[in-house]
Amino acid sequence: MDVTTIAGIAAAVGLILLGQALEGGHVGSLLQATAALIVFGGTFGAVLVAFPRRDVGKALSQLKLVFTERKVDLGALSRELVDYAGVARRDGVLALEARLPGIPDPFLRRALQLVVDGVDASVTRSTLEAAVDADFEERVVGAKVWEAAGGFAPTVGILGAVLGLIHVMENLSDPSKLGGGIAVAFVATVYGVGSANVLFLPFANKMKRKLGAERDRKTLVTEGVLAIQEGINPRVLEEKLRAYSGEPPAEREAEPRRKAA
Repeated sequence: MDVTTIAGIAAAVGLILLGQALEGGHVGSLLQATAALIVFGGTFGAVLVAFPRRDVGKALSQLKLVFTERKVDLGALSRELVDYAGVARRDGVLALEARLPGIPDPFLRRALQLVVDGVDASVTRSTLEAAVDADFEERVVGAKVWEAAGGFAPTVGILGAVLGLIHVMENLSDPSKLGGGIAVAFVATVYGVGSANVLFLPFANKMKRKLGAERDRKTLVTEGVLAIQEGINPRVLEEKLRAYSGEPPAEREAEPRRKAA
């Protein structure tokens, strides 16, 4: 579970309602079924117009990315690649074939399979890079749908406000109906702006961030496997992969020990 998503939504909604209460208002005044129907129904309809059904379904299915956390240890992945590089340098790349069934990551297993099969390095690179880019572009569509919803919602909220004001103008002779129309007008604006900035746009941003992290992980795998194919020294590969994993260079780790000595 992604704790920051839960905490962020709870903090945003809770503090907004707290501010409302401190100003003398109450939660019930923000519950308006008509305004919710206009804003969320209108936004959903606009999204359906803007995107094919497949993209909308993908956006809904990828919502789990926002609320779940997948821990990726790039340092451990780098060390695994360095270990494979040592095996390939010592026993040849064909020795990696025995390791393939035990590799749980399908992308890493596929990449090493290309090396074991003796595929040309340029073909291996183009194949892996195309796979990384295609997977990212395919999955980022869901984030674009939520981003579009975040753009539509405030405008639909303004539309709800205008409809509420029209209702007010039509019933100026009946003061008992003025309150309902004004409530729809203001609450619709709150729903539109609030849902866009507390939910839809943050959802899109977190999806992009996590998909980008997954693309970086696959890029690290690609560079590591290509280095194995080139027969690069494992120590050199370790230093190269540190740049991708974000770990400090080995010299910086050794420096404090030298000073302590």
